[in-house]
Amino acid sequence: MRRRLHTFFQRKCKVSLLFLLFLALLVHLVMDLALPATCGSCGCDMKAVKALSVPSGSPVLAGPKKLSLRILQDFSGSNGSLERSSQLQGRAGELGRQRRHGEGNSGRTGRSKLEALFEHPLYNIPIPAVTEKDKLFVVNPMEKFSLHSSGSDEWVSSSKAEMLLPTGKTAYDTYPTWLKFHVGINRYELYPRRDPLMPTLLWDLATQRIISSVQKTGGTQLKLIMTFPNYGQALFKPMKQTRDQETPIDFFYFSDFERHNAEIAAFHLDRILDFRRIPPVSGRLVNITKEIRDITTDKKLAKTFFISPAGNICFYGECSYYCSTEHALCGKPDLLEGSMAALLPDKTLAKRRSWRSPWRRSYHKSKKAEWELNPNYCAQVRKTPPYDRGHRLLDLIDMTVLDFLMGNMDRHHYETFEKFGNDTFLLHLDNGRGFGTHSRDELSILAPLRQCCSIKKSTYLRLQLLATPSYRLSDLLREALATDPLAPVLAESHLRALDRRLGKVLAAVGRCLAGAAHPDKVLVDDVGSRV
Repeated sequence: MRRRLHTFFQRKCKVSLLFLLFLALLVHLVMDLALPATCGSCGCDMKAVKALSVPSGSPVLAGPKKLSLRILQDFSGSNGSLERSSQLQGRAGELGRQRRHGEGNSGRTGRSKLEALFEHPLYNIPIPAVTEKDKLFVVNPMEKFSLHSSGSDEWVSSSKAEMLLPTGKTAYDTYPTWLKFHVGINRYELYPRRDPLMPTLLWDLATQRIISSVQKTGGTQLKLIMTFPNYGQALFKPMKQTRDQETPIDFFYFSDFERHNAEIAAFHLDRILDFRRIPPVSGRLVNITKEIRDITTDKKLAKTFFISPAGNICFYGECSYYCSTEHALCGKPDLLEGSMAALLPDKTLAKRRSWRSPWRRSYHKSKKAEWELNPNYCAQVRKTPPYDRGHRLLDLIDMTVLDFLMGNMDRHHYETFEKFGNDTFLLHLDNGRGFGTHSRDELSILAPLRQCCSIKKSTYLRLQLLATPSYRLSDLLREALATDPLAPVLAESHLRALDRRLGKVLAAVGRCLAGAAHPDKVLVDDVGSRV
């Protein structure tokens, strides 16, 4: 009897197990059939991302798994954080894709104001024909190059390399984007108006894997040199302030923070003004642990890392200002915003000359510079080389307009490429102290324009254009900055300040014209019949 019962229960169990297996198989088949109808909110998203050619490491793949975190610090040195939704990283990947494919503003309704601007005749004035002597580099495919033995990842030649690039025998199309950028520099421009490389170069700055991070020597605040696998390098400036935080009115210009978003905005503003004298800059969210601490070979930098009481990774490096525990840069827990600026060619390959600005400030708490005391200061500048001939003074006034628009009082020097002598453009480097104030305008920045009463006709005509509703400066910069991974880069108050300051620049030129016996000395014709 027991044996029969045992056999009966065994059969029952086997039947039950088979039934459960059949039921599970049936449920599985039903789910498989139902998935295609709902894939828009699940697995198909990944396929769509791949179809858009977004790299697997792109922030767009992070989706809801990671929150985008913005690290904020106020002037007291206390740390704060602004936690955003995961939409920032997702949008960053999508905007990056648009950059690489040149889509820009295609997703918006109506025509892009930025595209319309760059099609305007004032933005299509041809530059002089570029000859071999006007190029920064002569590309010699027979010259063999090797990496510097010191491990600095700088390209150097085995022989005389001042005007040659490390191209080896490779074709131009195989060069990394940063090298193509260097090859394209000439006497008249840092990069062309419609540069097909720009979207890719900005994308590389925002996404390329970082293999080395070391502190940049010199300077008053912490900056890092970051190296990519293709030997490209970028200057990283970390975030220190919130978007809408103004520089206190009691702060001296020389003790102000350098802002990462100012570097990003300055590049785009410089391009909108058609100067094109600032190297490309992109925003980036950097992992302090993986992309700085774990890979740095800088022992001084490595000693400054610590974990805050909140459990965040922090560091402060070594510099003249704000490099202490009280002013540490902290992640949340280890993500930190910053600007990535493409580096110019190494000075061993392309020498640059640094020029002290005639309108340099005193950098003293009580003393004033000569130009602040002498209203006729420009007359003696006009007699001093290199401002006594050519367009150097007018180029400096261009830089003055740029600085006034973004409120940058820290323009003590500028640089030029030595190869081109005095007949070339000025490099507008180091713009981190711009966009610090939006509620007040520092008119002293306009001293070169107001004292000399001269400006290029092409610059004045573009400024007039940017004051019209169809090409409003704030709208153009807002549109340009919307493509950056860290958008919004500027607070709306800063964008509104641009339009107000532009009006003051035009008013200053208007006063010069009203009192001029020879208007052509105020508006110096540099376009002729080309417009």
